[in-house]
Amino acid sequence: MIEKDRLTEVEIKLAEQERLVDELSSVLAEQWKTIDQMDKKLTALTKRFLELEEQSQPDIPVTRPPHW
Repeated sequence: MIEKDRLTEVEIKLAEQERLVDELSSVLAEQWKTIDQMDKKLTALTKRFLELEEQSQPDIPVTRPPHW
């Protein structure tokens, strides 16, 4: 009877571990989805910032220095 109780206890712990692994896997998948979305937004914002930065810089004419 003691062996049966030990086996039952191990099976219960294994089931709890499997549930926990599944739950953590689900959370991790959601976090990766969020990270991917944030990465796309960051890339778009960086591109937009660089475009605005280019537009705000004055055009500097290419001329020869006076001593030439």
